[in-house]
Amino acid sequence: MSDWLAHFIGDWHALFVLLLAGFLPNEVWRMIGLWLGAGVDEGSELLVWVRAVATAILAGVIAQILIQPPGALASVPGWLRYAAVAGGCIVFIVTRRSIFAGVVSGEILMLVGKWWLG
Repeated sequence: MSDWLAHFIGDWHALFVLLLAGFLPNEVWRMIGLWLGAGVDEGSELLVWVRAVATAILAGVIAQILIQPPGALASVPGWLRYAAVAGGCIVFIVTRRSIFAGVVSGEILMLVGKWWLG
């Protein structure tokens, strides 16, 4: 059993470094943000502006991925990428703004379309 686990995990030193250098510092900043943000009003103008900027940045990244797809996504035809985004948006609206349902349906649409095309 331990040989299987060692083969599955690989070098535990790398996992330790990843935990120490990647996960823990991020958690510290998340906890500081949680502590500092506990008293912030969600309806304040500053937070509404920050949310709008974050949404605009996300929309820009999605548009860039659609127009100039990186890596394996470049093998998916443009019409299928746009159809997956449109399908995800429709499911998002129909399911009363469920982000999870929209993302999963868009991914399923793209995977099924790519599988069907071969």
